[in-house]
Amino acid sequence: MKPVDKVHSATVFIFLVVSVLCFFFYQQYSAVPSATDWVAGFMEEQRLAEDSNEKPPEALEERPPEALKEEGRGNGPCDLFKGKWVWDESYPLYNSTDCPFIDGGFRCEENGRPDNNYTKWRWQPAHCDMPRFDARGMLERLRGRRVAFVGDSIGRNQWESLLCLLSSAVADKSSIYEVNGSPITKHRGFLSFMFRTFNCTVEYYRAPFLVAQSRPPPRSPGKVRATLRLDFMDWSSSRWRTADVIVFNSGHWWNYEKTLRSGYYFQVGNRVKMEMTMEQAYRKSIETLLDWVGRDVNPRKTLVVLRSYAPIHFRSGDWKKGGSCHKETLPDLEGPPPAEAENWALRVAGEVISERARRRRRHRPPVEVLNVTQLTARRRDGHASVYNLGPGKAAPLHRQDCSHWCLPGVPDTWNELLHAVFLRWDLKNHHSLTPAGG
Repeated sequence: MKPVDKVHSATVFIFLVVSVLCFFFYQQYSAVPSATDWVAGFMEEQRLAEDSNEKPPEALEERPPEALKEEGRGNGPCDLFKGKWVWDESYPLYNSTDCPFIDGGFRCEENGRPDNNYTKWRWQPAHCDMPRFDARGMLERLRGRRVAFVGDSIGRNQWESLLCLLSSAVADKSSIYEVNGSPITKHRGFLSFMFRTFNCTVEYYRAPFLVAQSRPPPRSPGKVRATLRLDFMDWSSSRWRTADVIVFNSGHWWNYEKTLRSGYYFQVGNRVKMEMTMEQAYRKSIETLLDWVGRDVNPRKTLVVLRSYAPIHFRSGDWKKGGSCHKETLPDLEGPPPAEAENWALRVAGEVISERARRRRRHRPPVEVLNVTQLTARRRDGHASVYNLGPGKAAPLHRQDCSHWCLPGVPDTWNELLHAVFLRWDLKNHHSLTPAGG
């Protein structure tokens, strides 16, 4: 055979091999179902090699051992948000003493909580495995990028969790710093931490309603102190519009106490809607969010996530009326979903997103929904409760925090789910090292 023929044959052979490999990977990732099954294909490729080290806590030694065993993988579709909590001795993924980015009110163990069982539970989807959180790999994928959390203080809870998870892969914690030198505090409306080695920022913007708050228009009724502009995104939206990952949350402030009783009414255009209900107003805010995403966000450059409502777990009253959760030390492992799993904000957001997808004939929703409501409803044991004021300063029993979460704890699971959704999106869009502004 002539040398030219050999070269030609080798070229054809290499072309065929590359074509087969490309077809294989295309099939692997393009076949991933949408909506609740969006990460099935990726999960098959990312199954954990090691077996989980499961062991029930001493408090549960008399429970039937099968109640705590991880279910085997089934043949059903992968829905990350349907599953169960399983005991895992390899958790937590970090210690609060090693993370300088946690608000003092979330450092439950350091603040005197006597048990740490709440840190040992791992979420196990019913028919697939989530990839274990890879802090170093996540930081590499986020190199030159921005992650923005936008929402209320529960969103800040999740933001601090992600800072801790990512920083666990960074030996020199001084290389992670707030860009304006501001300390972490619940009263700050904007915080941005730079991971210097990776030129990556993880940011938090306080926008509890997501839509803009404003002065009332002229000739408004006297009881209208301010309005929520339901057709305008929060005024800070220009700052996070170009982020590469945006995680929204809303819901905890959509109640009578935070709105109408405080003189906050709903405005659309130049009119104050005095008779508009809370549910109608929230629905309009989600529609505005989706309009903004469709108008201002490139879905191939920016991942937009809406994290669903995280239930509260007050017993015998709310935070002003003696409600408590400090005696809760175990999750609800069995039985029907707790009452907290039923939430009108989750229902409304789902209806709006589904309707918008149908109207635009899109198979996938315009945003990724991180549906943590049902799985979080079973974790009444994870709240800060009376361990939110600092070491040796237990809060009074009649003023407990059954809304926010201890760290490490439940918000870490939300970020493990975010990690899985991000990996799927990043692989699909083939730009793992390209920032949104590039």
